[in-house]
Amino acid sequence: MKKYISRKGKIMETALDLLFPKRCPICDGIVGFRKGYVCPQCLGKIKPVNGPVCMKCGKPLSDEEEYCLDCRKKKHLFCRGAAVFEYRSIAIAIYRFKYGGRQEYAFFFGKCMARRLGEQFKRWKADALVPVPIHSSRKRERGYNQAELLAREISAWTGIPVRCDLIARRKKTAPQKNLNDAQRQNNLKRAFKIIKNDVKLNTIVIIDDIYTTGSTIDTMTATLQEAGIKNIYFAVLAIGAGQ
Repeated sequence: MKKYISRKGKIMETALDLLFPKRCPICDGIVGFRKGYVCPQCLGKIKPVNGPVCMKCGKPLSDEEEYCLDCRKKKHLFCRGAAVFEYRSIAIAIYRFKYGGRQEYAFFFGKCMARRLGEQFKRWKADALVPVPIHSSRKRERGYNQAELLAREISAWTGIPVRCDLIARRKKTAPQKNLNDAQRQNNLKRAFKIIKNDVKLNTIVIIDDIYTTGSTIDTMTATLQEAGIKNIYFAVLAIGAGQ
């Protein structure tokens, strides 16, 4: 489902474009008036996930294995996952989006996720999109949850509803990026809680910006399964390479 913009809305959008020029989500430079949302030269800098991917988590693979090394060693709780871009090609942009206040990047990133993964969501028969929640104190500090912004943009293009009322983060966990796998697991113990007990959903897609080891997705999945949701998938903006 595409966004519908009225004539009044288009006039407003044009006025805002003149007053507050859009910034390219890749280089953060100002995009020219009516030049889209990304610098044309920047489109070639980001690398979509193509070719063989892990049948479980969706990491790009360099060989013909069905699963990446991580998924061969570890039994994940989620059904399957998918990603749009290879992490290294878009890492700086995601950092600005997540920590630099660039909420406006969500429009382009969410649109990319909807276009690339929309058919996959249909095959999964997704009832709802559930963004990975952040702790309330972190949301106050940052001003937004980047996963929720992505989910709302995807919803606007696909029509799949966003549910932020199912699960919450009960403790302020340390950033996962600096932890090893064992530390990640310990960091996330009892990290989430169900806030709506009468969940009547069969299939959901967890939305996040990055997938690394799957610890966060697995922990969320376990909590959501306890609430009675059977089929849990995930979709992320970027993912690291598999082996």
